[in-house]
Amino acid sequence: MAELVHVLIMGAAGRDFHNFNVRYRGDASRRVVAFTATQIPNVENRRYPPELSGPLYPEGIPIVSESELEKQIAENGVREVVFSYSDISHQAVMHQASRALATGASFILLGPRETQIPSRKPVIAVTAVRTGCGKSPVSRHIAAVLREMGLRVAAVRHPMPYGDLLRQRSQRFSSFEDLDAAACTIEEREEYAPYIEAGSSVFAGVDYEEILQEAEAESDIIIWDGGNNDFSFFVPDLQITLVDPHRPGHEKSYHPGEANLLMADIVVVSKSDTAAPDQIEAVRRSVQEMNPEAEIIDAALPIQLESNASVQGASVLVIEDGPTVTHGGMPYGAGFLAARAAGANMIDPRPYAVGSLKAVYEKYENLGAVLPAMGYGEPQVKEMEETIARAKCDAIIIGTPIDLRRLMKIGPPAYRVRYTYRDRSAPGLGEKIQAWWKTRNSPHIDVAPSGHIQIQ
Repeated sequence: MAELVHVLIMGAAGRDFHNFNVRYRGDASRRVVAFTATQIPNVENRRYPPELSGPLYPEGIPIVSESELEKQIAENGVREVVFSYSDISHQAVMHQASRALATGASFILLGPRETQIPSRKPVIAVTAVRTGCGKSPVSRHIAAVLREMGLRVAAVRHPMPYGDLLRQRSQRFSSFEDLDAAACTIEEREEYAPYIEAGSSVFAGVDYEEILQEAEAESDIIIWDGGNNDFSFFVPDLQITLVDPHRPGHEKSYHPGEANLLMADIVVVSKSDTAAPDQIEAVRRSVQEMNPEAEIIDAALPIQLESNASVQGASVLVIEDGPTVTHGGMPYGAGFLAARAAGANMIDPRPYAVGSLKAVYEKYENLGAVLPAMGYGEPQVKEMEETIARAKCDAIIIGTPIDLRRLMKIGPPAYRVRYTYRDRSAPGLGEKIQAWWKTRNSPHIDVAPSGHIQIQ
């Protein structure tokens, strides 16, 4: 009888659980002894529950800090370390590989063939080379195009299970009450709320085989709205990958974003309305060299401050999307750009930061004079409230995808920044989607001279 191989999965409460579910949960020749966790605070020191881990794991699986990697390998006789998180530089991946290899263990990257689930319905996967490229606005634009074509659309979001994993096994959100009932974190709400505001439902959770079945039951087509720069959990029929001209060179230096670019059918050069021409050209040249078969579309994410905002000359504190300005590496985001365009005087929140927010600024040296929305739980929301109060500014600019005024106490007047997708190429992304669908379903779909789809 073959020796039982002990496995450790390095993760960040997302891809790691998925890789376990589809690759190891039913494999009697392998025994996953632990998950390690990073990137997301307060994920470690709990267990992946036995109800999710299956009959081979009657006590579940411990989740520990990534700092315990070598200790866990030694104590559990680990032979295989499976790297299972995203938006990390190639160099940093190899540092983690070196840690594993130095113990004698093998270091493994599971690929799409072993981890993507086939769907009974067509899947459009929206991916990126880095976090913060604009996947969600693109996904919502595609959903609107598909609905105009008369199709029922299900959006499935990359996992963010930071709470009760069993309760989060399979989730469907169609109202703000659903978000409240699930006690969603700020990061979760940033991704789910815009779909709800647009009148759509969005699926997410932990067990994506179950989630896919539920999404298939009420849709004609599925949009995979990816997280970070991870690749799709589902086998895509069409893969769209975003690149960011504000970060030229990142498209070939981050894992697994480079793989997404190499697999892409369509590449969207996002934010080309705010990037410099030489940055746009550098990214386009890189795409053409790396994936010459892909179609390239230039796109804008126009930024609009609420019309009632009057902040010229005012001292403002800018709150930005957390992942974009932390492990995404950006010094600022849409809120900073909107405040600058409005003539505001931006204050530096770093001297006023309290609690875990201080550690965030110490860890992410790229952060500029903005406050990252780090509300992964009630304590961090309270820390953000205290930081805002200590700053004593005239106004708040909210550059996150959600209205933070619904979730926390903000004393000064606060104004949202919104951004939506807009083509800067012709034909645009909508026309590309229509042409792809017509090719796939030619007996039933016609494209009218106006470019609009006609369902027969």
